[in-house]
Amino acid sequence: MSGVIDTILHHPIHTVIVHFPIGLTGAAAFFILLALIWQRSKILEQIAFANISLAAVATVVAGITGYADNVNRYGGSAANHQYKIVLAITLFLITSGTAILRWKKPDIFEQKTTKWIYAGAYAVSFLIALSLGFLGGIIVFGR
Repeated sequence: MSGVIDTILHHPIHTVIVHFPIGLTGAAAFFILLALIWQRSKILEQIAFANISLAAVATVVAGITGYADNVNRYGGSAANHQYKIVLAITLFLITSGTAILRWKKPDIFEQKTTKWIYAGAYAVSFLIALSLGFLGGIIVFGR
């Protein structure tokens, strides 16, 4: 039992947590795309909204664990860490901004003037999450 606890305590937690923002932004982008195709189904947009909201929270957790792993495992100098910090903050601002805007304006997806900007925020969020994953792969696996 102590071997399992030791492994959990000494394994870099960020490598596990980081998959949540990537998966949630990907799912959010997928469901907003489906909502654009099947415009009569409001549930698809609601699922996208739920995913982008969870992605905002997961981004904070991934950012905190990533920063901690960078300091503890790489002495604060992991490859591309400065770009990852900027991208993570950007991802948080876009995901949380999108979620808050949708929460305050539930009909944002139904308005022609804001529908495409709103949907575009989902796509941009997913692209940023993918970029963060790519840069993380460089840290773990090298160039």
